[in-house]
Amino acid sequence: MSNAVVLQGVGRLGSAILEGWLLTGAVDPKDLIILTPSEKPVAEKARALGARINPPLETLAEAKAFVIGVKPAKWVEAAQDILPHLSKDAVIVSVMAGVPEATISAGFDGRKVVRIMPTTGVAQGKGVASLWSSDAHALAQGMALFEPIAETAVLDSEDLMHAATAVSGCGPAYFFAFTRALAEAGVAEGLPEDVAVRLARATLRSAAAGVVGDESLDALIDRVASPGGVTRAGLEVLNENGALDRPVQGAVKAAVDKSTELSG
Repeated sequence: MSNAVVLQGVGRLGSAILEGWLLTGAVDPKDLIILTPSEKPVAEKARALGARINPPLETLAEAKAFVIGVKPAKWVEAAQDILPHLSKDAVIVSVMAGVPEATISAGFDGRKVVRIMPTTGVAQGKGVASLWSSDAHALAQGMALFEPIAETAVLDSEDLMHAATAVSGCGPAYFFAFTRALAEAGVAEGLPEDVAVRLARATLRSAAAGVVGDESLDALIDRVASPGGVTRAGLEVLNENGALDRPVQGAVKAAVDKSTELSG
């Protein structure tokens, strides 16, 4: 079998994965086979570097890994034309939320599956990805594809994929929502809107840059918030009587419940 990797679907997440591969060299563009129903700028960029776009389906027999980048509601339909052409040894790499390993494996005639939940930060080679597989070889294939573009976490059980999705898969939107609220609070205190938005966005980037090594989150907070200081006063209001912790826990629980519902 060659080193060919098939990416089916170049939507928001598929595009981010492809961008990350091209940026880091995790996959040689000449080994890429991209299946997409419409032109995508990043796919054309990959084509210019040697990737094959929508080649004859017989070409898929070369693939060592088949990455499902389509929406969960579409994967069964999309798999039908692909299935007869895939090698039995091809690993199915799913980045779909909520679809269990056993269901995907059954849909691909028993092929080995690795489930991965990445964030769109993979486009910059700075994503987060949770992985699960019951098969060591499939897990190794998933790690090879995503370790260069994400901080990876291998889960102890597939059931934990729901929580991992809720925390890291959904988490960026929570941080962005908080950043928006921070900007709006700045406007309420008299800052011009463009200044408040610029400061809030830059603060998010600055905070992320400060998360290095294994320093505890409490230590990171203490580095900014001195006892009796301005930041500490704000934090005390932010989480008064659990005002921050409770809605965050509620958001993660709601996302877990939705992911579980989708898997049924």
